[in-house]
Amino acid sequence: MDWLRPLRFGRDTAWLYSSAAIVALAGFIKIRQGVTDYVYSETHCYQSVRTNSPDEPYVNCFSVSPSGKFSKVFQAESQNASSGFAMPGLWDGHGHLLSYGEFLNSVDLFGSTSMDDVRSRVRTYVRQHQVGSKDEWVRGVGWDQMALGKMPTANDLAVDEELKDLYIMLDRVDVHCIWVSQAVLNLLPESIPDVPGGEIVREPGMGVFCDNAMDMVMALWPKPDSKKKQQFLKSAMGKLNEVGLVGVHDAGATPDNLRLFKNLAGNDDWSVRVYAMLECYERNRFCPDEIERYTSSDGFLSIQSVKLFADGALGSWGSALIDPYTDRPDTSGSLLVNATELVYDTIAWANEGFQVNIHAIGDLANRYAMDAIIAALRLLCPDEPLSVCQSYHRFRIEHSQIIHPDDQGRLHAIGIIPSIQPTHATSDMAYAEKRLGGERIAKEAYRMRSLLDASPVLGSDFPVEPPNPFQGIYAAVTRRSPHTGRGVDDSPDGWHTEEALDLDQAIRGFTEGPAYGGFTKGKTGVIKPGAYADWIVLDAPLEEGMDFETLRSLKVRETWVAGRRVYSRDG
Repeated sequence: MDWLRPLRFGRDTAWLYSSAAIVALAGFIKIRQGVTDYVYSETHCYQSVRTNSPDEPYVNCFSVSPSGKFSKVFQAESQNASSGFAMPGLWDGHGHLLSYGEFLNSVDLFGSTSMDDVRSRVRTYVRQHQVGSKDEWVRGVGWDQMALGKMPTANDLAVDEELKDLYIMLDRVDVHCIWVSQAVLNLLPESIPDVPGGEIVREPGMGVFCDNAMDMVMALWPKPDSKKKQQFLKSAMGKLNEVGLVGVHDAGATPDNLRLFKNLAGNDDWSVRVYAMLECYERNRFCPDEIERYTSSDGFLSIQSVKLFADGALGSWGSALIDPYTDRPDTSGSLLVNATELVYDTIAWANEGFQVNIHAIGDLANRYAMDAIIAALRLLCPDEPLSVCQSYHRFRIEHSQIIHPDDQGRLHAIGIIPSIQPTHATSDMAYAEKRLGGERIAKEAYRMRSLLDASPVLGSDFPVEPPNPFQGIYAAVTRRSPHTGRGVDDSPDGWHTEEALDLDQAIRGFTEGPAYGGFTKGKTGVIKPGAYADWIVLDAPLEEGMDFETLRSLKVRETWVAGRRVYSRDG
């Protein structure tokens, strides 16, 4: 009958009682939270709800708990449904949050077709904002030498009396080159040597710096302070919510900016979930002491990945190719880091527990990125298959734009995640074949459908492209420009449609893809109990058989994040 005797209270039994009390308290708290969620949940019903869940693909109602998560998803036989069609909130798998906010507060040069057009836009902005001093340069983004007819120079700005003495720095459309005024050039030494991994464009004149050569100018640029950055973030998030985006993979944020994010995340103006990629103050460096891995309890900010850069961009002949450019056989592009250093940085960051995401556009850059990732995986999991190890760490290649067939095989076998921007294909199609030739385009470039088994992450690369995910979906399913509705050379046919996605695949690329690639599978990109209550409302459902042309001008009715409406078309 010893079991009837009360336990003697001693050191061991004290631990037992206290442990039992903790378990009981935890259980009580969990039950109380569950009761609170049940009592105070809000139910939303619509004409239809796409869930992205295989168990219940379509329902018409869901409930949202006070904690900002879905608590119940169900089909109601009779309900007072709000008009509209709901679906999971969309994510952009590769964007630049602060750069986009700065773009919204700078000169918009996208679509400029002549030097006069550029000068007119800059003049108008200067008159409205009184900028251009040494302490506050004129900033802008969106020029393209292909549209301007030649590579611009500082003198092209100096010929304008209103602009000739101003400090001006304008980013190329791909933000891999900057065009500066003579006032900025005067801050640099008279003799400027060539820069490894970069290009100083000297003909037809000075004024343009690309890739690593940009650093010397960026070091002189008076950086915006925290107050201005906060304004940029608010502007950017408002615009992203307007097009149905509830989250973004921020592809490169410095430690200072990440500390600002941590201070701001969760306040009322922070209306977009951010999966941030750390970028050291100096690219392609190992700086783990600058910032710690971090994930907020409410899911609004996660810092657990790093951005490395293998090469530049195709439009400025900066992407690193195995063979020379077809239209410039004197060059094969630029590696921003040598292969050995890329392997070292990848392994070092992986050992610190960071997901490594490598910018790679050209086929040589993609090859070296895969070499680095495979080297890291072999060290991380010496006794496991590479594909299993990759499923834990989910290393990515940002852009994955031109991949040699041999390396496509490695990507498939290991499951290296391609991060793809569908509108890059439709923007680049005007000159891509000139750069690469027909054979490389057909075998290597702008793959989507053939990479589906690697769980691609879809995005836009805003502000390089507009952040509107419906334009990205349109480009993915039609392989036509969302701006014109046409293919290459104004053709009514899509460009290499063998790589087009179907509508469901494209939607999942902007929902499930970023969730898997950002370690939030089951929490984002889906409407199910326990997931974050992020959804959008449309006037009509996205479904096979719809007129894809309507995607080009689609307007979101409402955007909700954590159960809070952050955008309404009706005000």
